[in-house]
Amino acid sequence: MVTAATLKIAFFGTPAFAVPTLDGLLAAAAHQVVGVVTQPDRPRGRGQKTSDAPVKARAVEAGLPILQPDRMKDPAFLDALSAWHADLGVVAAYGRILTNVILAIPRLGMINVHGSLLPRYRGAAPVHRAIIDGEAVTGITIMRVVKALDAGPMLAKEHRPIGPDETSEEVERDLATIGARLLVAVVDQVARGQAQETPQDENLATYAHRLTKDDGVIDWRWPAPRIHNLIRGLFPWPHAYSFLGGRRFILLRSQSSAPGEAEADEIPGTILEADGDRLTIGTGAGRLHVTEIQAEGKRPMSMREFLAGHRLTAGERFTAAP
Repeated sequence: MVTAATLKIAFFGTPAFAVPTLDGLLAAAAHQVVGVVTQPDRPRGRGQKTSDAPVKARAVEAGLPILQPDRMKDPAFLDALSAWHADLGVVAAYGRILTNVILAIPRLGMINVHGSLLPRYRGAAPVHRAIIDGEAVTGITIMRVVKALDAGPMLAKEHRPIGPDETSEEVERDLATIGARLLVAVVDQVARGQAQETPQDENLATYAHRLTKDDGVIDWRWPAPRIHNLIRGLFPWPHAYSFLGGRRFILLRSQSSAPGEAEADEIPGTILEADGDRLTIGTGAGRLHVTEIQAEGKRPMSMREFLAGHRLTAGERFTAAP
């Protein structure tokens, strides 16, 4: 039996997705987290008040040294990182590209928790893009970090089905837990010298580009299932939205019906039913049933609550612009 060495680990991460991985490492008695690198504090939320990101908050709670560099090439940052004498770097949604100098600091290099089945969905928004594309399965890949974006050899994978109505928030939360467990197992393998690396097939690589608010514009000419996937893929941010009567409405939850239900004379975006708890909208193929909605500047509401206070009429039409 090969005895595992105790590894000193430098952790790089920022959002909530990364917290379970940090917690998993802190709970792994065989290893020591010697410090956390996270993005600089930024204004957050509606009030745009500066507050700690989830990883920083957890690091403060755990009493860990914290570095928040504005520049990856800052000599003071590189000196401080080197002074931790980390054996291994672990990255989970840090949010910035690491330089070759940083990658070379831990003696065993750096490994990453990525929220897709690589080489598909490399990049900043793998969970959201997979759901938007209507994928039925996603997963976690633990890979070695190299200079090229999410292109390093893979050390472990685990699959996770995507339910037809699941949102990015739900899937990402579950993947964070899966990733934490898988990452700790791989760190143990690295410590024993038993980690096995598998190169990615570059011919199969796809990219999950960073989300922007413009991604949320609904094109009602699309089939209903595609719009439904957009709505759940962009939840909880930046959200799918449309305009009615010059006002912006955010569509939070939905269901789609079979494309065969659409009538030939239905104009995409037209309200077909607005009664009780049902808001049904025509699309390019099939119908979209909105179950939760939010008027801009207002709180989210179920359809029943919304329709009790907002008069919508069959024949009115949602559009992509005011």
